[in-house]
Amino acid sequence: MSQSDANFGIGALGFVMRRIGVISDTHGLLRPQAMDALRGCDPIIHAGDVGRPDVLDQLRGIAPVFAVRGNVDHGPWARELPESRLVEVDGCLIHVLHSLDDLASLWAAVAFRFL
Repeated sequence: MSQSDANFGIGALGFVMRRIGVISDTHGLLRPQAMDALRGCDPIIHAGDVGRPDVLDQLRGIAPVFAVRGNVDHGPWARELPESRLVEVDGCLIHVLHSLDDLASLWAAVAFRFL
């Protein structure tokens, strides 16, 4: 079985299921246990507080990575990360952000646009 085949399984209802890895608050440290848990996921979502760019490099060695910037992420590498983003996986949209405070301000902006 190839690595890409291992990312999918048949669910109880007969649907093909994909394992999506979600991690956050690594603060520059990616433990071996976290790496083991994320193997077989595709994609991996890092919800901020990455800490160091090599954390994202290590995760990219497993699967495609979608990351956002957290409050401890500073420097040129971190400025490349958005504060929030939409990730589409198999037609489903996942809104990724680090702080729930950002979610409240986002909903206020969305609500204002439709009023």
